[in-house]
Amino acid sequence: MEMKQLGQELASTSYPGRGIVIGKTPDGKHAVAAYFIMGRSENSRNRIFVEDGEGIRTQAFDPSKLSDPSLIIYAPVRVLGNKTIVTNGDQTDTIYELMKEGKTFEQSLRTREFEPDGPNYTPRISGIMNIENGHFNFAMSILKSSNGDPSGCNRYTFAYENPKAGEGRFIHTYMEDGNPLPSFEGEPTWINIEDLSIDDFANLVWENLNEDNKVSLFVRYIDIETGKYESRIINKNK
Repeated sequence: MEMKQLGQELASTSYPGRGIVIGKTPDGKHAVAAYFIMGRSENSRNRIFVEDGEGIRTQAFDPSKLSDPSLIIYAPVRVLGNKTIVTNGDQTDTIYELMKEGKTFEQSLRTREFEPDGPNYTPRISGIMNIENGHFNFAMSILKSSNGDPSGCNRYTFAYENPKAGEGRFIHTYMEDGNPLPSFEGEPTWINIEDLSIDDFANLVWENLNEDNKVSLFVRYIDIETGKYESRIINKNK
């Protein structure tokens, strides 16, 4: 597998949909997470990210234009102890609640499948970061239809133990724009994490997303030794 440049990967398609990036800074001191959303319809574009406890949630920018909240209003990021959960839907809550009961990340997602938005059947993508005693590992998951057939659900989990400094993984919902939208294929993309401040990293992601379709971005840097974090939110709607 060839390591890709994150900026180039983001800019390579006008519509990767929703995406999760997880990795480690080159100095090995911080775990990095980014989550972005895009939209083609007025309903999808009518959103912002807002802080919600230690995580975030989506919110209608103009409530009067909100036509269907079912798949667009949710909490993308929640924190459970030393675990940070990042997903593209309300499966964030499923993972949070079931892991709280002692289930694993993968077991929790066994209760869910892709989104019921045919003909796209948008994949549910999820990530979990675990930081404990100065150690960091993470996992990613994708639940998607069986090559566009909703009668089957294909489930993939990718676990990364002791990830290398300056590296990360990038998973997103769609390979490119289309009708129907083609689901993400393969293992999460191996990408570089540049030596950037949190603000410069956020700008790198934001500036390489398609200008017409990008909606909101969340970035978090977590100190691997202390667990302390700082976050940034960028919303197109202001």
